[in-house]
Amino acid sequence: MSSSKWESDEEIQYFREYLRIPSVHPNPDYEPCLAFLRGQAEQLDLPMAVYYPANDQNPVAILTWEGLEPELPSILLNSHMDVVPVFPENWTHPPFGAEIDEEGRIFARGTQDMKCVGMQYLAAIRALKRNGARLKRTIHISFVSDEEMGGRFGMRPFVTTDEFVALNVGFGMDEGLASPGEDIPLFYAERSVWRVYFHISGTAGHGSLLLAHTAGEKLNYIVGKMMELRKVQVQRLQNNPELVIGDVTTINLTKVSGGVQSNVVPPLLMVAFDCRLALDVDHQEFEADLNKWCDDVGGGIEITYEQKQPKVPPTAIDDSNPFWLAFKEATEELKLSIKPQIFTGGTDSRYIRQVGIPALGFSPMNNTPVLLHDHDEFIRADTYLRGVEIFQKIISNVANV
Repeated sequence: MSSSKWESDEEIQYFREYLRIPSVHPNPDYEPCLAFLRGQAEQLDLPMAVYYPANDQNPVAILTWEGLEPELPSILLNSHMDVVPVFPENWTHPPFGAEIDEEGRIFARGTQDMKCVGMQYLAAIRALKRNGARLKRTIHISFVSDEEMGGRFGMRPFVTTDEFVALNVGFGMDEGLASPGEDIPLFYAERSVWRVYFHISGTAGHGSLLLAHTAGEKLNYIVGKMMELRKVQVQRLQNNPELVIGDVTTINLTKVSGGVQSNVVPPLLMVAFDCRLALDVDHQEFEADLNKWCDDVGGGIEITYEQKQPKVPPTAIDDSNPFWLAFKEATEELKLSIKPQIFTGGTDSRYIRQVGIPALGFSPMNNTPVLLHDHDEFIRADTYLRGVEIFQKIISNVANV
């Protein structure tokens, strides 16, 4: 199918219009997104509310399709409006041009992460409404800000508001990842992100001496302990081909700073680690180990945390969760190959799960290279439209539980 054929497809045109809005960090302007979504809400004949849980630069927009039994807990279909920065010189197409090539590939930042999913929700609901469908549960379609920066001003504060509580959410869906093979990953949990800073003080003095208890010695000890932990996790992955990265704890040294000049032993050094704690890690034990190592090497080390996320139970993917059963039944009927796993990075699902709501991450983009945050991010038009069909079935199933 040539690109000219795609030009006339209504859903592809809506999608491209949304992609052309440069809601890009570091300073995203969400007003054009809201204007576009208001147009969509009007076209779909759905009410739209806008909330500002943190400040007036970071909106949360919610379109609502009321169900036949609105007293039942609702379904939340979540996506984020913001996208990560681009380096246009590394792209072969304008990053906000939404150009389609002869193969039907749509190139733009956000094609995979995750303007696709937000628009697929709306396209699926448009199709369902046109077919006269009425679903049992109310559906809220949320478009949030700031997800790419950890949801600081978006979903994270929103889940604690009265407005969120009033949505009466019983089940949530959010983004997944593209997949280069036939399988589509399905995410039911996330690891806890801890960003750990060791502020290490020690004996300062001349670089010609062998002073005791220097910050450098202590840093060496702490780095050694953290790298031993890292090595154990690397070996776990190597020894068990069934495990994926989300099943293990990742530890990476990300920052080192300190020092005055090259012949002075410094009084203070800092080393930082990005830790993603697997579901099997006891958080109290992990923190106790960090503190013990600081004591073992002679003290004088202060630990601070840029992030220290709590342990959030995974969403059940068994018979105890009727929404999972409805989701699974839809994918089986569509003959999709679903691969349940723990998410590698972080999404807004963690905040939904944190307040006790089951949530699944799912982006129907198989046979597609994983290009989120990469140059020349794209999705094929036929993959996008197939995703709309998939969401029609899934949304119908979970909203009729």
